[in-house]
Amino acid sequence: MSAPRVLIVMAAQWPRALIRAELREAGYDAVGARDLLEALGAPDEPGPFRLVLLDQAALSAGDPALLRDLLDRFIARHPGAPILLLSGTAHEAPDGPWLRVLRRPMSISDIVAAIGRAVPLPRGERHPLD
Repeated sequence: MSAPRVLIVMAAQWPRALIRAELREAGYDAVGARDLLEALGAPDEPGPFRLVLLDQAALSAGDPALLRDLLDRFIARHPGAPILLLSGTAHEAPDGPWLRVLRRPMSISDIVAAIGRAVPLPRGERHPLD
């Protein structure tokens, strides 16, 4: 059985890379994207995304109608993949199809734990991918 795939949509490179590394260390197949447009280009192979971690900043930078269209297209392409929205402390979470809203400040281990609760690893799959 292959590791569950998680997509991290976050503009900031270092936090995205650290979350990705921590997820891979836990046993997830984690992929990163800078924004929704790049996320739409993420390959469907080796399997569908089981969860998406979306930074609210990816919904704030640009034309709101275009961003909503990109989000709708992404959801249509990956039906059934729950979305965890990572929100800032001062921001109100926008309406959306979020499974859960994670509020900053939050440690990377807390983010990985939230992902683990939403998409648990199968028994025996809890080992680093790298």
